[in-house]
Amino acid sequence: MEETDSNDVLDDWFIESLKTYKDLHVYQLERPTRVLEWTSGRTVCVAGYAPARNEILELLLPLKLFAEENKGLCAQRDFKVVHGGFTDGPVRCLTRVPGSRCVVTNDGLSSDLQVWSVGGDDSDGIRLTGRVEGRKRTTKKRSGSGGGCRIAARLSSQVLHGAQTADVQLTQLTSGQILYTLETTSDEPLSSLQFVSDSVFLAGGSNGNVYVADTRTSAAAQLHPAPASPGECALWWTDAASRGVLRLSSSGQAVVSDLRSPGAAVGRARLDVRSGRRDPEVSVSWAPALDDCIAVSGFSGAVRIYNTSVWTSEPRDVEPMFEHRGHAVSSQAGDEDEDVFVTAHVWHPERPRTLLSAAGDGSVHVWDWVDQSAAG
Repeated sequence: MEETDSNDVLDDWFIESLKTYKDLHVYQLERPTRVLEWTSGRTVCVAGYAPARNEILELLLPLKLFAEENKGLCAQRDFKVVHGGFTDGPVRCLTRVPGSRCVVTNDGLSSDLQVWSVGGDDSDGIRLTGRVEGRKRTTKKRSGSGGGCRIAARLSSQVLHGAQTADVQLTQLTSGQILYTLETTSDEPLSSLQFVSDSVFLAGGSNGNVYVADTRTSAAAQLHPAPASPGECALWWTDAASRGVLRLSSSGQAVVSDLRSPGAAVGRARLDVRSGRRDPEVSVSWAPALDDCIAVSGFSGAVRIYNTSVWTSEPRDVEPMFEHRGHAVSSQAGDEDEDVFVTAHVWHPERPRTLLSAAGDGSVHVWDWVDQSAAG
């Protein structure tokens, strides 16, 4: 009876998906991944996080996804492995170095980095080509979002990396030279680290504090404390883009601030983040090509899309404008004993409503969702 019910749910969702998705493609990895990083507009890098040996792969997305007309005539409808290799440990963070065929990884066990070359036309391999030593941690705190380093890279092969606010440094990959260190007395684990311009970066702590610093100067970083939440002890996750700074707490408090003044809230909301996980690995991200939209994952087997343009200065409960439930629904029809949770998601850099998501059962989905409010 339960198996029949699960199959009915899957069938219902499949029929619903015909109206709610423009495209939906599914791939199954041998082992699940926590990293999804675009290496081009059509390829993405993934890697396993098992304690021992793991694959690191560059996947070509189904070409049918990019066909503007006559999609049914497109022969290549599946994901394809174009480059691959192996790593002896887990991969908890992976970032592409812009303008190159290099990716940088961290295993979540230390602040050290591994540098990989993603083979070109004459090679199908992904090879380990170097290592970068990170600053030593002052404590053993965990961030509640996967542990390990956060990494941000820029065109000049300079990589910003750190596990805590006290060990952030900028390193030149080619020489190993340390170009900048973030000076702060805080040792809070990082939930995010990213450049917001060529030289200015934002470091988000898991306590909700945000630091803004300029690598061209030795001036102290600007500290913007977490949004006021009396009596709340929560983890926070952060993302920043030209449209603002987004912070989300483990209690569901979401706050949007102007990038020029991250300490002042311009929009607030309460999201439904109820989770069966004790230590959720949450990802929040601004859409790069869709104004005011964000994606949230990690609390459940779904990826939820929200429109922040309707948020006001007074927090209120908000519903997602779209919810991708494919990972959770498909797992119900399988033999899984536990609920499947989304482990990572990423927006396509150019296609407004296309996202890639991965889950703990090894499934990877690429989907282009339909805005029902616009469709109606």
